[in-house]
This record gives sequence, C-alpha cells and structure tokens, in this order.
Amino acid sequence: MPVGKYKNPAICDPTLLRAASAALQIADIQTFPFESLRSRSLTSRDFVYFDPPYHPISPTSSFTSYSRYGFTGADQERLAQVFRTLANQGQRVMLSNSDCEFIRELYQGFAIHPMLAARAINSRSGCRGKINELLITG
Repeated sequence: MPVGKYKNPAICDPTLLRAASAALQIADIQTFPFESLRSRSLTSRDFVYFDPPYHPISPTSSFTSYSRYGFTGADQERLAQVFRTLANQGQRVMLSNSDCEFIRELYQGFAIHPMLAARAINSRSGCRGKINELLITG
C-alpha cells in the first residue's frame, strides 16, 4: 500500500490472508513470456491470467516500460493472438487491460467486463482514484 493518510488501513487482514493462503495451497503459479504458452502443454485444469503493461489511454499514461524493450501496440496485438489461440483451444484465459477502443477491438468476440479499479499512483494527485479498466475472459 502506498504511503498516505488512511483512517483504517487494512494492511494485514488475518481473515483475507488465511483465505488467500488456503486457495494458494493447490496453486502452481508460474511466470514466463506469453508467446511461450503456444508450446506448453496446458490442461483443462490450468487457468491462464495475462497481466500485460496496460495500453496507454493518454500521452501521460504511457507506463509500458516494465522491461527495457517496452510494450508496444504490436506487442498487444501478438498477445491478443496468443489469447485467442488458447481460448479457441478451450483453455480458460483472462486478461486485464486499459478500457480503450484499441483493446476492445483486439478482443472483440470475447466477454469484455468493464470495471473501475482504484489507482493511488499518479504524478498529479488530482488524477488519482478509480479508472476504467477491462477484464476480458475467454
């Protein structure tokens, strides 16, 4: 949680931590480049969640430098192809990203769930708060 003034900070909620711990006892969490999923043997029990750098929705929201190579529109298109391939094979997939026309077009035909997500980080304090995002399932 970022530094700030909170009336009742929920830094350590024992009930939520125990529930998360119980759920994770049967999980095998792995990370790897998204394109490598095409060559992996996935089963019907596997669930794939993609959390890419979000597509910029304004010139000042371009935080795509998770790596020295950045994450471009072409990368978003390649990711959408992998998502589509896996979904067409019957794999359970989910992805979160910016709520913008580009992302909506890339995932046209999938279940697109708009949602508000809290953001506490922004160079301009007046722009902090809830923003529109998309949760896409296939």
